[in-house]
Amino acid sequence: MIYCGYDNRMQITYDPAKDARNVEERGLPFALVRDFEWSTALIVEDDRFDYGECSYRAMGYIGDRLHVVVFTPRGDAVHVISFRKANKREVKNYDQETQP
Repeated sequence: MIYCGYDNRMQITYDPAKDARNVEERGLPFALVRDFEWSTALIVEDDRFDYGECSYRAMGYIGDRLHVVVFTPRGDAVHVISFRKANKREVKNYDQETQP
């Protein structure tokens, strides 16, 4: 598990077609990742497959709701691959990992 801090002014990039599909399927535009509270994030490397570049899964808050962002660092930007609300299992795991 990686605990990481990010500058809220970082650049967020994404594929417009994937963004449109995410809005249609989940009602969440990738642009909302700008509001992701990186200081609350638990980040793990996604090494299930060889994606050709390092990708990471972050669980953290936007407001009072836990979200999951899959991203890859590209230069000074965070490139969003996937974005959704966390499911019940993920919320439980997050709570267990962040309890003192």
